[in-house]
Amino acid sequence: MLRAGKDEKKVGRKSGFSLIELLLVLLLLGVGSLIVLPAVERGFNQREVRQAALNLAATARSLRGKAIYEGVPRRLSLDRAENSYQGQGGQKVYLPTHVRFSEIVGGEPGEGQEQRFVFFPNGSVLGDVVAVEGEEAATSYRVRLDALSGRVAVEESHS
Repeated sequence: MLRAGKDEKKVGRKSGFSLIELLLVLLLLGVGSLIVLPAVERGFNQREVRQAALNLAATARSLRGKAIYEGVPRRLSLDRAENSYQGQGGQKVYLPTHVRFSEIVGGEPGEGQEQRFVFFPNGSVLGDVVAVEGEEAATSYRVRLDALSGRVAVEESHS
């Protein structure tokens, strides 16, 4: 037989969440997003830095291949002032706004802050290193242009 006192309490009580419980959950979600969102944004920025370095390396490899195939030297021009680069006869490519050239070693000086790397028909290149980094400078990528072999390699370097 059922007791009348306990059954009456169950019938009168409504199930659900209290306002305090809901506010606590919303507060935890807000704190969690404050922690996670900057890390996600930093990851996107680092990915853009990496992609800029890979695109620059692809342009350099393409110019080297054209120089060998056509038997005519090809130039890669980097402009620090405009934060851009351009292959001979190609379109100017602008780096993303938070990505910049952190180091340019080798090549020959051009106009203003321009530096030129020359790819020769024998496969060699007049150049050395081009490094790109993001605003935070936590990670940078170095595009190495081997002078004798003309090999183009991308290396990650941490600060």
